[in-house]
Amino acid sequence: MDVIESRNVPFSPPDITDAEIAEVIQAMKSGWITTGPRTKLFEQKIAEYVGVKKAVCLNSATAAMELTLRILGIGDGDEVITTAYTYTASASVIHHVGAKIVLVDVAPDSFEMDYSKLADAITEKTKAIISVDIAGKMCDYDVIYEAIETKRKLFKASNELQGLFNRVIVIADAAHAFGAVRKGFKCGQVADFTCFSFHAVKNLTTAEGGAVVWRGDIGLDDYHLYNQFMLYSLHGQSKDALAKSQKGAWEYDIIYPAYKCNMTDIPIILALISEQMAKCFLSLLSPFINHCLYTSLPLGVLSVQHYGKDFASTGHLYLMRIPGIEVARRNEIIVKMAETGVACNVHYKPLPMFTAYRNLGFNIKDYPNAYKQYVNEVTLPLHTCLSDKDVECVVENMIRILRT
Repeated sequence: MDVIESRNVPFSPPDITDAEIAEVIQAMKSGWITTGPRTKLFEQKIAEYVGVKKAVCLNSATAAMELTLRILGIGDGDEVITTAYTYTASASVIHHVGAKIVLVDVAPDSFEMDYSKLADAITEKTKAIISVDIAGKMCDYDVIYEAIETKRKLFKASNELQGLFNRVIVIADAAHAFGAVRKGFKCGQVADFTCFSFHAVKNLTTAEGGAVVWRGDIGLDDYHLYNQFMLYSLHGQSKDALAKSQKGAWEYDIIYPAYKCNMTDIPIILALISEQMAKCFLSLLSPFINHCLYTSLPLGVLSVQHYGKDFASTGHLYLMRIPGIEVARRNEIIVKMAETGVACNVHYKPLPMFTAYRNLGFNIKDYPNAYKQYVNEVTLPLHTCLSDKDVECVVENMIRILRT
């Protein structure tokens, strides 16, 4: 085997410039570093960009999903469906609120839930589905809603908010998908509730953070719902720090013994400064992927299709599968790539393979398609800091290693 060039290619570094750093310093000097005017401005800009009336910023997408479940009144005795092929947050939030996790296998040779099995998983106890826009590609929500409609008669609303839907509610785990589009709709306009992540590895980042938006065509009271998220995210306190800072406005009430997961102004600066980059990111990334990124990989290697006739993803992850290999060989490839300086990853180890989910009664044998996707999956670096030389290095090293 030829000597492979060593080059440091990190998996997904944050793309932070001096402009963001300067703005963070200015924000810190302003004397306002908790939830304040910059957080409210970011919420407004998210809503405008997505095309909805309201957005709520929180400290993570996980918090966004959990608070959505809680505000919907989903808990003990209820069931929530999600995919077996996802990060734990998609399912752990179901457990947090006391509901039963129902996992559906992915379709053959797909990273998406097997939609043909979705209707069969819906029972009279099912209150919601947490769909996962994996790698930044939106799910087929038309098919999801069709499956829900076939079981509408089973739905039993437990409160007034659930009654507005009068069907199973769709919550999108869109941690990867801020900016994705499908059939002319932006991510955030299709699922009933959509939860975004602005974690350090995401295309748009606040270091840690997330947001939730909801559709505006269902008859929801936007003002009331926004205030519910505010209450649930800040101890059930009737006023946040910004409101209490007004002259003589110190007094507040605790409406509900709630939680603490609000977003703060300091990290918001990163996203506010990067917003214009985020808006044009899709148009830059598409040709980048289609014309130079990883196109020289050997015939037979499979990858997520980020772009198609009626959809465009955020290109958040480059998930690929190497036919004919198993876990040991896959892991060996990742180690050898690391030895050349190229960091790779795996997305994802199916939930039933983890101790926590085995202890809940899940068995990977019941999810054969998810396991088949996992055993030969390798995620390659994909981010705005990649140079052409980085891409060439990744491709060259991968080809050489696969041929050994």
